[in-house]
Amino acid sequence: MGNIVTGSVLEGKKHIHFIGIGGSGMFPLVQILHAHGFYITGSDNNETETIKIERKMGITVYMGHSADNIKGADLIVYTAAILPDNVELMAAKAGKAPAIERSELLGAVSAAYSEAVCVSGTHGKTTTTAMITQILLSAGIDPTVVLGGKLKSIGGSGRVGTGEVMVCEACEFVDTFLKLHPYVSLILNVEEDHLDYFGTLENIVSSFSKFASLASGCVVVNGDDENALKAVENAKNEGKKIVTFGWSEKNDYYPAEIDYKAGKKSEFTLMQGKNEVAKISLNIPGEYNILNAVAACVSALEVGASPDSLATGLKQFYGTKRRFEILSDVGGVTIADDYAHNPKELEVTLSMAKELGYKRVWAVFQPFTYSRTAMLFDGFVKSLSIADKVVLTEIMGSREKNTYNIYSEDLRKELDGAVLFEDFEEIAQYVVENAQSGDLVITLGCGDVYKCADIMVEKMRKMYGEE
Repeated sequence: MGNIVTGSVLEGKKHIHFIGIGGSGMFPLVQILHAHGFYITGSDNNETETIKIERKMGITVYMGHSADNIKGADLIVYTAAILPDNVELMAAKAGKAPAIERSELLGAVSAAYSEAVCVSGTHGKTTTTAMITQILLSAGIDPTVVLGGKLKSIGGSGRVGTGEVMVCEACEFVDTFLKLHPYVSLILNVEEDHLDYFGTLENIVSSFSKFASLASGCVVVNGDDENALKAVENAKNEGKKIVTFGWSEKNDYYPAEIDYKAGKKSEFTLMQGKNEVAKISLNIPGEYNILNAVAACVSALEVGASPDSLATGLKQFYGTKRRFEILSDVGGVTIADDYAHNPKELEVTLSMAKELGYKRVWAVFQPFTYSRTAMLFDGFVKSLSIADKVVLTEIMGSREKNTYNIYSEDLRKELDGAVLFEDFEEIAQYVVENAQSGDLVITLGCGDVYKCADIMVEKMRKMYGEE
C-alpha cells in the first residue's frame, strides 16, 4: 500500500473527528485511519454495536452533537445524511479545520491502493463487494475492505489489510464514486435512481461513463445491460481494457450448467469463452446472485485471485446483513429483512421470494425519500404488486422535505388489499396477528424498517414461548 497521507486531505492531520461515527459507511474508514495512527474521535445520536466496538478500540465517542465535540480536531468528516444545520458541522465550517464529506475521505484512502476494486451499480453493490472480499480472503490476498453492509467473516463492514488491494462500494449518488481511484471499475447495472440529483437516465449513464474512465486497470461490465454498455463506450475508445460478464457466451465470462438446488442454493460452471474456469456453489438464493457471483469472480481474477479460490471463497459466503437476511422461523412464519429500496430491487427480491415455495409473501415496505417515491411511483406500485400482502409505513424523508406532496397513502390506494400504519409497533402487531404458518414476511427499505422486523421476531417468540 502507498502512503495514505502524502498529497491527500490527510496530509498534516493528526486528530480526525467523525460526525455520525456509528454509520456503517464510516466505520471502515475509522478502522483504516486508526490503524495508521490517527487520533480519532466521533459523535452520534444512538448507541450501536459499531460504537461499542469503536470504544473498545480506544476511540472517544460522544452521544449527541455539540460544538465542543470537535475541539482539537484538525479534520472533520461527515456523512451525506448530516444536515447543514448540524451544530458540529456549523462549528467546523466556522473554524479553521476543514470539513469534508465521507466520500472525499474514501477517495483519498482509495488512492493509496494500487489495486482498488470499486463496485458500482444501481443494485447489488454490497453483496458483490462482500463476495469479492470472501474470494480474496480465500486466495490469501489481504484486502482492505469498505462495505455497505456487515459480513460475518470480517466482523462488520470493513477491515484493514496489508497489501495493495482494496475493495469498496462505489455509490453513484451525487457522483460520489467519481472521487475514487479504481484499478478495476466494476459496473453491475445502470438504472433509474436518485433522480432528484440526476434528473434523467441519460445523466446517470454519463456519470457511470466518467466512473468507467477512471479505471487504471480495467472495466468489468455487465454485457447484458444496455445502459452499462453505453457507459463504457468512452472508456473503450480511450483504450481501456473492457471485460464483460453476463448470462450468455457473447460475454467474456458467463455461467453455464446452472443447477438450482430447491430454490435456496445454486451451482454453476464459470466459463471464459469455451474454457471452464471454476465450478461454483452458492449458499444464497436468487438468480440475480448468480450474476453477482460471476461479476465478483471476474473482478477477483483481475487482482490476482486463483480459479480455485473462486470456488472456495463463494462456498464460504452466506450473505450479508440486510440482504435477504433470514431473522427467524417461529410458528411456521419466516421473518426476513432486506435493504431493497428502489423498484428494481423490490422486483428482484420479491420475485425471488415468490419462487422459494412459501405459502404467501408479505412485503413490509418503508419508502425512503419523497423524491424517489414520487419519481418512481409507478415502478413501486408494479414491484410491490408481486407480493401477496403489502404493509406500508409512512415515507422516511431523511434529508428531504415533502415538496413533492407524496404520501404512502398514495401507494396504498394503488395496491389491492394494502394497509398502512404510522408506527412499527402497530405494523408488527398486525402482521403477527394475521400471518399464517408457511408465510414469509420480509421488511424492505434502506431506512430503519429493520427495527420493525426485530419487533415482529420478539412478538412471535413471545407468542410461541421461545424467548
